[in-house]
Order: sequence, then C-alpha cells, then structure tokens
Amino acid sequence: MKGTAYLVQSTLILLWWLGLSINPNFFAAFQFPEISSLAFNSFLAPDIIIITVLSIIRAYRSIRDLELIILGGFAYGSFYCLNASILSGGGYLATTIMLLGLGYNLFLVYYDHAFKESKSSNIWVNALKTFVQIICVWVITLVFFPWLIIQAFEIDISSNNIIFVSSIVLFVLSSFLGLFSAYSIVSKGEGTPLPIDQTKKLVTYGPYRYVRNPMAIAGMGQGIAISLCFGSIHILVYTLIGGLVWHIVVKPIEEKNMTKRFGDEYIAYQRKVRCWIPILKTRKSS
Repeated sequence: MKGTAYLVQSTLILLWWLGLSINPNFFAAFQFPEISSLAFNSFLAPDIIIITVLSIIRAYRSIRDLELIILGGFAYGSFYCLNASILSGGGYLATTIMLLGLGYNLFLVYYDHAFKESKSSNIWVNALKTFVQIICVWVITLVFFPWLIIQAFEIDISSNNIIFVSSIVLFVLSSFLGLFSAYSIVSKGEGTPLPIDQTKKLVTYGPYRYVRNPMAIAGMGQGIAISLCFGSIHILVYTLIGGLVWHIVVKPIEEKNMTKRFGDEYIAYQRKVRCWIPILKTRKSS
C-alpha cells in the first residue's frame, strides 16, 4: 500500500514539473511576486532527486530511512515556500500544495498513529466534534482551495443559468449525503468520521447500507458542483486528483484498519456493499 502511495507521489510531481515547463499560464500560477523564475526553477533538481527519485525507489523497496529523507525534503520545501509567501505576499497556491505534500508524507510515515477509537460514546459530544470537523473540512476544501485556484489562474468566473442551477442542485444533494453520512456515524457508530476519533462500531446504517464510502462520494460531488458553478476545469482537476489519491492511497489503508478492528464483520460488509457504486438491494443495518 505504501509503495503505491509513493509511486503516485512521484508521478504527480513529474506531471507538475512537466506542466510548468510546457504551459506558461500554469507556470505563472505558482510564482511568488518579486522572486525570479530562476530561483523557482532552482528547485527542479532537488525536487526530482530528493523527492521524486527516492519516492520511486521507496515504491519498490521498503526502507524507512528513505521515507524520513523524503519527509525532510518536503518539510524544507514547505517552510521555504511559507517564508517566501510571507515575504512576497503571494505564491499561496505553491505554498499550499507543498504543505499538502508535507501532510501527505507525514500521514505515510506515521499513519499507524492516525487511527484511534473515540474516547466518548456520548452522542452529543460526538455530534459537536463532528460538526466542527465538517465546518473545518468544508471551509478548507470547498472554499479556501477553490479560491486559491481561481486567484492563481485568474479564472474568469462565468456559467450559464442551466449549468449554475445544476451545480447548486448537485452541491445541495452532495452536501445532504455528506451530512446524512455523518449523522449515521454519530448516531450508530459511537464516534466521529475523523480517523483519529473513529467509531467503536461498524456503521452499516443510512447511506452506508448502499455504498461503503458515501462521504467520499459527497465530497467529489461538491467539488464537481463548484467546478461547474465557476466554469473551472482547474477546480475539476483538483477534485478528480483528490478523489484519485483517496481511492489509491487512503482507502486501502483505511480498509486495512477496518478489517483489523471489525474482522469478519467488515469483510462480509465489504463483499456485499461496493465502494463507489450504490447497490439497489439493501441489507439489514446493524
């Protein structure tokens, strides 16, 4: 599982540098004001050698030291970009992506510590924690990131009435699915959707009767709705990459944890209910 995660990382970095080299608008979106393009390009060799090449090696060789070196490379790059944004008053998209990469590698190195059972079984306490989680995640992924993309690529916001109305309908339906899924987790699972505060019980209630990952589907639907609303292919790509990384990297790790915690109960549920495509014939909820 980790090997695939590092292979995905190396592929995305190579595609990113390829985009920078062939598309001037893409290159401009990641620049820092008053910092020359030469200074930016000086990171090409370290990026390729320390992160990309080592990620490829780590994909096929399970070496812990490589993981720590790659993490260190991301940490250095992230703090450089953060400082550059503070000093130049720009380059926020580049800084955000580096920080996301840092978080991604922290997860890969320490994901064994990322899954913890909730200490509370009180439905109101878990509901409050879940509400805070949802607000934070939605503000970051559905407001902050799209705003960064629109600003960086200087997107001219425009859409016709039919597309606009369709995007609103899709967003509302997706948001309802996400909220209903969160309610199902809190009311039946004795925990929250967050991995570090996860449920004590396997939830097969509500949307989980029909599909295993309704919250991921809801997030994808919200992202696609926002891309339609603003007529932005860039936000659509951001959404699709997020879904792809979740499916290839996060889902296998999460499923391994679920199998460890719930054993045959989860394996049976996994066989009956699909990941992305809802089933029509439901099973009895627990």
